Amino acid sequence: MTEAWWRHSVIYQVYVRSFADSNGDGIGDLKGVTGRLPYLADLGVDGIWLTPCYPSPQYDHGYDIENHTDIDPAYGDLDDFDQLVAEAHRLGLRVLLDVVPNHCAITHPWFVEALAAEPGNPARERFHFADGDGDAPPNGWRSMFGGPAWTRVPGTSQWYLHLFTPGQPDCNWRHPDVPEMFAKVLRFWLDRGVDGFRIDAAQGLFKHPELADGDEPGADELTRDAANPNAWNQPEVHEVYRGWRAIVDEYAHSDLGDRVLVGEVTGLAQAHLADYVRADEMHQAFLFDLLHVPFEAGEYRRAIDRGLALAAQTGSAPTWVLGNHDTTRVVTRYGGASLGAERARAAFLLLAALPGAVYVYQGDELGLPEYIDLPDEHRADPIFRRTGGRQLGRDGCRIPLPWTSEGTSYGFSPDGAQAPWLPQPPWFAAYEADSQQADSASTLRLYRDLLRLRRDLELGLDTPLTWLDQPPHVLTFARGDLVCLVNTGPDPVPAPDGDLIVASRPWTSAAVPPNSGGWWRMTRSRPRPARLRR
Repeated sequence: MTEAWWRHSVIYQVYVRSFADSNGDGIGDLKGVTGRLPYLADLGVDGIWLTPCYPSPQYDHGYDIENHTDIDPAYGDLDDFDQLVAEAHRLGLRVLLDVVPNHCAITHPWFVEALAAEPGNPARERFHFADGDGDAPPNGWRSMFGGPAWTRVPGTSQWYLHLFTPGQPDCNWRHPDVPEMFAKVLRFWLDRGVDGFRIDAAQGLFKHPELADGDEPGADELTRDAANPNAWNQPEVHEVYRGWRAIVDEYAHSDLGDRVLVGEVTGLAQAHLADYVRADEMHQAFLFDLLHVPFEAGEYRRAIDRGLALAAQTGSAPTWVLGNHDTTRVVTRYGGASLGAERARAAFLLLAALPGAVYVYQGDELGLPEYIDLPDEHRADPIFRRTGGRQLGRDGCRIPLPWTSEGTSYGFSPDGAQAPWLPQPPWFAAYEADSQQADSASTLRLYRDLLRLRRDLELGLDTPLTWLDQPPHVLTFARGDLVCLVNTGPDPVPAPDGDLIVASRPWTSAAVPPNSGGWWRMTRSRPRPARLRR
């Protein structure tokens, strides 16, 4: 493959806290990740994205950062991080690190100083402090995680802004210290060999300078997304990413080659999303449409067309995702342990055949469903707490992984360890990785087969995708002499002419069953291109 690596790579998201525990404290750590890197290399991914492992009070499990240039002792230390990066590179795996520029932790030295200072002190200017309206907050903005977006400083008339939890005060990017600090943070990790950054809440950073209410001040809470136009997507944000792009481009000439910026940009129309992936800004932005559409051919096609159009418009590369640490697991979204599992396998077969980059959330390759029945007393997500339990939050997709059928934690921790930080359900034993490695019909083996074929056939490259004419509930496209078909309807459909090279599940007839899909290599006449419908 001659294209830049980031344009076609498959990146595996490691939620460090729940991946593998090496020291028996019930919390995943960097040594645990390092020990499982051969598993990821064998799976066929090209790199990993590490969720935040910086020092943190863990109000939002690492997305509240106290020190951006160190490692939280629960996860290890900088030597452990360096060893992880070195071993990943030895195995041919890239390493991306989460960077969180919109907010920090209330224990960050800057915020500790700001709280101790009097109103009007320059130390408060690195954040958003404002006088309230009597006993009410400065405006009606609501937190994405529920409740007001403001917390009052005890004994004063001032409040501070937090678009997430009160433990995550928003930084004021109009203060020169903030961009200066983050430029140093990027260089610190680039110098340690990271291959790029996933940028959390990338459309944040700047707020409306007047902190105006606007028409829908509570939109973020209602949608649990970045919907308040005065709190997100201010025009100044693009200058930040132009500066960051210049920094990572300085490192592109090292032995590691290109370093990449991948943005989590949500709540925006496609025209605004395109601004973030212009040639001098971020390399990529996640395409989240497939996280939200049902298992339906027409919805898939429209989402794929939007992603391909964005890439064509901007020169970026599509960046496809089916799951992540903020979303109900794909198996559960698609219908549960049986029906949802079939559909999830077919959906990943579809995803693996698309041009561009693919991001895989840990455990999806095992076919893990959501742990919906997690007891309330074990739920740790601030969304659950801040909504009074009205929203279950994201704990159900963050349960520590099952590696083996033995042991009290299914191999997540060593024998005799403390209980995992979130309890695992008994049915996890049916999804553990070791048995799936030996089962040719398992979801893990399907992922491995698809990723190896994707690499061998160079499907990630920016080569044409041609839609083929099919019934309404069938999605079919060609990539060269390969045809991908996914049947989302209720009835079997005829298979394409050609040799079946991989299927989402076994079938015995000549027809493709419902909730299934496959890849065929065409050996006879080529299927007809889709007719234009007027």
